[in-house]
Amino acid sequence: MLIRPATAADLEVIVGHRVAMFRDMGYPDEVLSQVETVSREILRAALDDGSYYSVLAEADGSGVVGGAGVLIVPWPGQVPRRAWIQNVYVLPAFRRRGIARQLMHTLLDWCRGAGLDSVSLHASDEGYPLYLELGFLPTNEMWLKF
Repeated sequence: MLIRPATAADLEVIVGHRVAMFRDMGYPDEVLSQVETVSREILRAALDDGSYYSVLAEADGSGVVGGAGVLIVPWPGQVPRRAWIQNVYVLPAFRRRGIARQLMHTLLDWCRGAGLDSVSLHASDEGYPLYLELGFLPTNEMWLKF
């Protein structure tokens, strides 16, 4: 398995993974369409300006089979920027092989090297156990949908 940094040329793969991730979590088609449109616009700009760093997993003969990324945004708090891990996704046929774990270790190493002092994420039910094993702690973050 090769883990490599994504480039702007990988945008459609990254967006495809994001949409598939939300599909796997049970979101309806109308939401998936919005996710695709908004994600493509935001991630294109973020890949170009360096505020989104992504790694992809490639398997021999199968191409890209998974990926993960981190979005770094300005933050007016104790630190000047905040990092959110996003788009952790592995194709169903390649799950339970440690690929998501490899992606996360690679991404977390990059985050430490970039001087980030913390990262956060929103976990799916399937990903939750892995994130706990990696040392993530549940927080008191709350959400209100309008």
